[in-house]
Amino acid sequence: MTAPAAVAAPTKPTPDPDRADRPSRAPGSHPVQRNLGRTVAYVLLLLYAVVSAYPFAWMVSGAFKDSKEILSGGHLIPHRPTLSTLVQTWNQLHFLRYFGNSLIITVCTTAGVLLFYSMAGYAFAVLRFPGRRLLYGAFVSLLFVPGITVLLPLVILQSDLGILGSRIGLILPFINGTAPLSIMLLTNSFRAVPGELRESARCDGAGELRTFWSIHLPAVRPALVTIALLTAIPTWNEYVLSRVSLNDPSSYTLPLGLQNLSSSASPQQNVLMAASLIIVVPVVVLFLLLQRYFVNGLAGAVKG
Repeated sequence: MTAPAAVAAPTKPTPDPDRADRPSRAPGSHPVQRNLGRTVAYVLLLLYAVVSAYPFAWMVSGAFKDSKEILSGGHLIPHRPTLSTLVQTWNQLHFLRYFGNSLIITVCTTAGVLLFYSMAGYAFAVLRFPGRRLLYGAFVSLLFVPGITVLLPLVILQSDLGILGSRIGLILPFINGTAPLSIMLLTNSFRAVPGELRESARCDGAGELRTFWSIHLPAVRPALVTIALLTAIPTWNEYVLSRVSLNDPSSYTLPLGLQNLSSSASPQQNVLMAASLIIVVPVVVLFLLLQRYFVNGLAGAVKG
């Protein structure tokens, strides 16, 4: 009697070393699909950029055209570029006075915001005092209050204080209006500064003011630039409160000067374009110079 033959054990398939090192692909992660999606996204972003930039390009083009050319057709590039429209707008429409008023109000507002709210952000982030969290939450909650709702009480308060129609009557509300966002961004930025730096400065005999000025302020420089831009640009372009508060044409800002120009009996399109370009160029130049700090300041505030 013969013994039964041994049953052979099932053999395991030999793993393919080339295939084992190959990561599994998620659905829709094929290179062709990824490249196609990226290309579509780039095309849509480019289309959006062109549509957004076209009005600005038309404004620049119209500022370098004379009255006849701007009415002759819809071509974007001027056939005979001229600076006479810009010079006429600047000299004859008191734009030098309007420019000076806007510059004074914007610089004073930005300086006040950086001074007051850098100290407030440092206090909320570093110091410990009763009611700190409640007070911080109260400031941040003001982000959800529309500014137009306090316009009438603000004008009445300006009239009672005797500052209605003056520059200080615009500067103080502008400083106050930026408090919620400025305090929130600067508080988060100060919280990201290592506490060891403060302790080291205190061990070296530095007081609170010296620690704030020499240690913390340089560390949050990108956030300060971000706050400066977020304050200067809206202040430079502000119209509503200035329209309600200012009655003397000699104290008008640039947006009010442009509004008076556009509401005249026969406004010329090239003059309106030139006036708009005068208002926009300082803001664009300022942002281009400081955009690197602006992005870093927002990123640091979000991380903090």
